[in-house]
Amino acid sequence: MTLMAIGVAIFVLLGIEHIRHQARDSFASTVSGVDLIVGAKTGSLNLLLYSVFRMGAPTDNISWDAYQDIANDKNVAWAIPLSLGDSHKGYRVMGTTEAYFDHFSYGNKRALEFAEGDAFSGTFDVVLGAEVARTLSYDLGREIILAHGVASTSFTMHDNTPFTIVGILAPTGTPVDQTIHVRLAGIEAMHAGFQSGPRSPTAPRNRDPAAELEPESITAFMLSLNSRILTFKVQREINGYKGEPLLAILPGVALAELWQMVGMFENVLRLISMLVLVAAVLGLGAVLLASIRERNHEIHLLRVLGAPPYYLFLLMEFEALLICLSGMILGTLGLYLCLILVNDALFANFGLHLDPSVFTAEGLIIMAVVLAAALLAAAIPSMRVYSQAKGYNDH
Repeated sequence: MTLMAIGVAIFVLLGIEHIRHQARDSFASTVSGVDLIVGAKTGSLNLLLYSVFRMGAPTDNISWDAYQDIANDKNVAWAIPLSLGDSHKGYRVMGTTEAYFDHFSYGNKRALEFAEGDAFSGTFDVVLGAEVARTLSYDLGREIILAHGVASTSFTMHDNTPFTIVGILAPTGTPVDQTIHVRLAGIEAMHAGFQSGPRSPTAPRNRDPAAELEPESITAFMLSLNSRILTFKVQREINGYKGEPLLAILPGVALAELWQMVGMFENVLRLISMLVLVAAVLGLGAVLLASIRERNHEIHLLRVLGAPPYYLFLLMEFEALLICLSGMILGTLGLYLCLILVNDALFANFGLHLDPSVFTAEGLIIMAVVLAAALLAAAIPSMRVYSQAKGYNDH
């Protein structure tokens, strides 16, 4: 039972630490290869939330002229415009261009891949994220109606401009999975004659697949520069842009700030780990202490055979060491097998990709701490045995 308790404790301890570490890495790699994110003047976290995580609402739009002016700068390698403001059954709709599928990457610069179909080419084509297609059971060729606004339930539908699903992205474990992608021209077409509120009676009822409408404004855009050395220079130029107030943020820095805000949950996980460790080590010490009474005859026999008291002390410590090592091997193997078995399910349902390798620097430190704590907890019963052995010698 002690062996099982130590094994379960190691399983939980390493599992929590591994998930915490992997979740932080996954969070930090939500967007990759983007040097700057540009939006209207607002807080850096707010800009990050609505442009990357599709959360919250932008304070203002930025003009298409400003986007083109910055995107055509000689220092810019590529730019991805983003237009938000509509939804479909609770999922955000994002207007963009083909550059999004060519350049956007996540994780360790992993490009977007299509599970089915291809990128949009027509004005009213739509590409679904993996979770959207799976949850709503949508297939290629189906027509969907987008809603005005981002509320989960909207009574203002763009039912005069249905979109056709032409592509479904492979799972990424990022907010891309929960996004519906359309062309910027599609966003403009469905809002033609549409002011805030119900659709105007004069709004066009017939869609024009060949229409190429240029937007007047967008929500934000992502930039990649020809050289990362230029990042701060370009950021200063954008923040001081004279045409209109703009804000350029470094996505890596903003992601780190956002993770610090949720750092409290990391501390909670660490506290749970510590409690599990304390419970397991105290359990080991209690079991060894309880077994001493049953070992009086064994201790007496060893003393008769000439075993010195310090030998019995070391014998108890060695027993604790063996139990602890066996429990660590059992718990580590169990965790390794579980990570292999549930990895695909975690990625599909929670977007969390876990590396099955648990032999990290933090994991080795945890094991060393567990070993030291187990030897320390076993010192009390070992000293008890030592005292009994000394007592036999005195008699």
